[in-house]
Amino acid sequence: MGFTQDRPAPVVNTRSGPIRGAVEGDLTVFKGVPYAAPPVGPLRWRPAQPHPGWSGTLDATAYGPGSPQAVREGDPVLGGHGFPPFDEDCLTLNVWTPGTDDARRPVLVWIHGGAFISGSGAMPNYSGETFARDGDLVVVNLNYRLGPLGLLSCASDDGEEHHNVWLTDQLAALRWVQDNIAAFGGDPDHVTVAGQSAGALSTAALAGHGGDGRPFRRAILQSVPLAMPLATPAQSLARTAAYLEIVGAKDVDELRTVPWPRLVEATAGLLTATMEWGHWTAPFMPVLDKGAAARQPVENLLDGPGADIDVLIGWTREESAFTFALGEMYASSTEEQVLGRARDGFGDGAAEAYAAYAAARPGARPVDVLVDLTTDELFRKPTLAFAEARAARGRPVWAYEFCFPTPAHDGRLGAPHCLELPFVFDNFDRWSHAPFLAGMDTRTRDGLARTMHQAWISFIRTGDPNHPAMPRWDRYDRPSRTTMSFDTVTTAVSRLTPR
Repeated sequence: MGFTQDRPAPVVNTRSGPIRGAVEGDLTVFKGVPYAAPPVGPLRWRPAQPHPGWSGTLDATAYGPGSPQAVREGDPVLGGHGFPPFDEDCLTLNVWTPGTDDARRPVLVWIHGGAFISGSGAMPNYSGETFARDGDLVVVNLNYRLGPLGLLSCASDDGEEHHNVWLTDQLAALRWVQDNIAAFGGDPDHVTVAGQSAGALSTAALAGHGGDGRPFRRAILQSVPLAMPLATPAQSLARTAAYLEIVGAKDVDELRTVPWPRLVEATAGLLTATMEWGHWTAPFMPVLDKGAAARQPVENLLDGPGADIDVLIGWTREESAFTFALGEMYASSTEEQVLGRARDGFGDGAAEAYAAYAAARPGARPVDVLVDLTTDELFRKPTLAFAEARAARGRPVWAYEFCFPTPAHDGRLGAPHCLELPFVFDNFDRWSHAPFLAGMDTRTRDGLARTMHQAWISFIRTGDPNHPAMPRWDRYDRPSRTTMSFDTVTTAVSRLTPR
């Protein structure tokens, strides 16, 4: 194995031109590969356009810049999500492959989350190294436009409205995979798209695009907020108007001239304006339009173009602890405040619901009830409803719940949003900046990671997550409602129902 570093730098011919990657251990890696034209100047807030290509051989040994975004320092959960450099010219992807040969390996396309305002394919957390090495897979991850540059709805000078340019970016990346991945040792007919949070919602939205053929055959949806409906065009244009006021621009034409740092800065003002106590809020939301997102994402995987896609889907037990467990605003919540929030979903039954949640967690504080209630509302209940609906249609779906709690912050987080990610990737060394991993027993942690990582690899390769080192994981069906519980002891749970 010691001779691998002596291999010459590989060159692969793509449809846009040749690119030179690098040998990293047993893998060949290509970074910062353009998959669409730079969305700058007149292409700001326009759908992704084909890249014009290049002459000569493009150096693909360094990550491209991420989509412009704010940097949050000192995040007590993740330690940060998205790191400089940033630039509007951000539409690049990265490829990890065991070999640029004709092996036609299964392909994993990973789409990062981050509430559509943070993250990038350059983050070490999302390196495709472990999946490519351990699963003999070709792995692709990508940048896409975020925040105001990706989700602001704009009317063009010809009167046409443009929504969801972030989704046109992702579609362009999938087209790039279809056109080029065979040259990287991958099989364009054996693609799995996976994502977490906003990346999972993206995956469901992408399932609505079949075209002349299905761009992927499997989907992995981690912590997908299925209860968060897409905005209507009218709602989104109203948010654009509010954003214009915050920036101080009279119209979109003027906004096109504003430097991107100012656009990102104004996002904080829009977040403040749209925030509701006890709710997960995002300054920008995908839009239900007549083009890229013509239906709610969940419908794509039920009766839409993605109905035949194999699906693996799940959530973490205390998703909402990510948002509510540590901040003083919520840590000091009163019962009356949480009852008020419960009325949004339970109406006159709020008091009864509060009592049921409190009884299910002995010694629960109001913030604990808030965490469980909102986790159910946004993630757990709609995920189980989706699994029920898929099962009723005879469509393949495997469901899981990640229950392994972190001892960080005196155990207040439980198993929060994002905690399953380092287990799925089995790359804890790439998460050294993340406080929520502190204090874990490494032997137990690493054993669970091997189990999950191999299950994901098995699903990507065969459409079935089972492997010899874990309990039998049956498809979700209505008689048994089998859900895999990933915890200190991993076990299949039957007839799991919402709290």
